[in-house]
Amino acid sequence: MLKQVLVASALAAITVSVAQAQTCEKNFKVSGIPLVTAVSFKSSQSFPKVKQAQALKRLAQAIAAEGFSGITVNKELGAIDAYQDTSGSGRLQTLRVVARSQGGGTLVNAVFDIQPGQVTTNDVVRTGMCSIIRSAGG
Repeated sequence: MLKQVLVASALAAITVSVAQAQTCEKNFKVSGIPLVTAVSFKSSQSFPKVKQAQALKRLAQAIAAEGFSGITVNKELGAIDAYQDTSGSGRLQTLRVVARSQGGGTLVNAVFDIQPGQVTTNDVVRTGMCSIIRSAGG
């Protein structure tokens, strides 16, 4: 019985490690109903040998390069907030990226939100978001 519990625990640990090691593209998720509710795009990726401070700096530079405005970096929280107004309507799309220490590396999580009535394609968001997230790795 104890052997089965240990094997199950080991398998669970391996599953968590594999999930964290996946690419941004594989971790990409979308929630909400386009045109009806806000839509939230989320993804993450782990960078085993990258320090949090270096990842945060690279992420802020990539966010600026993608054309976001109002970029604020909170080093204490490891968080970056930014926004876009792609339609000129004043209805902003928001981005939050968090880089947190994980073992000897950094885990990067990102959330991009668009407001009800706004639309985009998953491919466009995935490409831009994953480009930003991957920048943490150098």
